[in-house]
Amino acid sequence: MKKNRYLLCILLAALMLYFAVPRLSVTAGGTQGIFSIAWLGFALMVIAGNLTALLYTPKRQILKQQLGQLKKKSRSFH
Repeated sequence: MKKNRYLLCILLAALMLYFAVPRLSVTAGGTQGIFSIAWLGFALMVIAGNLTALLYTPKRQILKQQLGQLKKKSRSFH
């Protein structure tokens, strides 16, 4: 379940980058340039954090979650 959330966050951040990059001017001076660099930095941190969580989730945790979901489903059928 969490893997789906991580993937969704990555895709949404990539979509925001797709629309924002053409409008951001990194070479502009003053606050506009600082804002552009900061926004891009934060967007890349979001993608990196979610990608790290997606790739390095311990296998035990995933198996426990799946086992818990199966138990919940089997209880609901009784």
